[in-house]
Amino acid sequence: MTATLTAPSPAPAPLSSREAARHELQRLWDGDEFEARLRACEARYHIHHRFNQRLNRGELQPFQVRAWVANRFYYQVNIPRKDAAVMSNCEDRAERRRWILRILDHDGRGDFTGDDAGGIEAWVRLGEAVGLDRADLWSHRHVQPGVRFAVDAYVNFARQRPWEEAAISSLTEMFAPKIHADRLAAWPTLYPWIDVEGLAYFRSRIPLATRDVEHGLEVARRWCTTRARQERAVGILHFKLDILWSMLDAIERGFPDDMPLEQRP
Repeated sequence: MTATLTAPSPAPAPLSSREAARHELQRLWDGDEFEARLRACEARYHIHHRFNQRLNRGELQPFQVRAWVANRFYYQVNIPRKDAAVMSNCEDRAERRRWILRILDHDGRGDFTGDDAGGIEAWVRLGEAVGLDRADLWSHRHVQPGVRFAVDAYVNFARQRPWEEAAISSLTEMFAPKIHADRLAAWPTLYPWIDVEGLAYFRSRIPLATRDVEHGLEVARRWCTTRARQERAVGILHFKLDILWSMLDAIERGFPDDMPLEQRP
């Protein structure tokens, strides 16, 4: 029998630069790389905003601290509305049962005392600790138009987009424990006029944020089955970070150091 020799297959032609770029764009990031890219968005987090840095260095006047609390309250009261929008777009009962905890975390449970008070009530108590009247806080009369526009845009995003996208937008909580811990550590010394009991909101959010991030990352990994969706997730996180940054822009402009006394909160 005569052996038949088979010519070796030719080596594949090298990819052109355009083909290589297209191949790279189609490559799915693995789980660790995807999460690392999401966490790298921290560079755009409002912890780096000049107003927040001044706040945490003790450089703001009491009326500016009150202004920040009053404006941020508009965001707080809209978080359950955002989460309700996420649930309304979700057809998975098991996911809704998990997500509803976020609404209860903010709206409260039972008789709204102690740990059942909820994040909104805890923020009201922060408002009282900095010198705001409860009714004045709920009136939203100190809320800047830019803050209202940014928060409303976030709620509308959750209403209009697939629930997975809205869930991913909540992943800014990855960066929240650090900003809460900074306030807990610095404020009692920098702002001794604030009743420390009013800082309970920041303390309560650290473990809750950790729990929520685990769920949010789970949703992101499951939904982002293509490179395009992974990049979409990063873009969504940028959008949410822009919301938070824009809020501080509006507060900073609305309450300058030399604001007339009669206009201060």
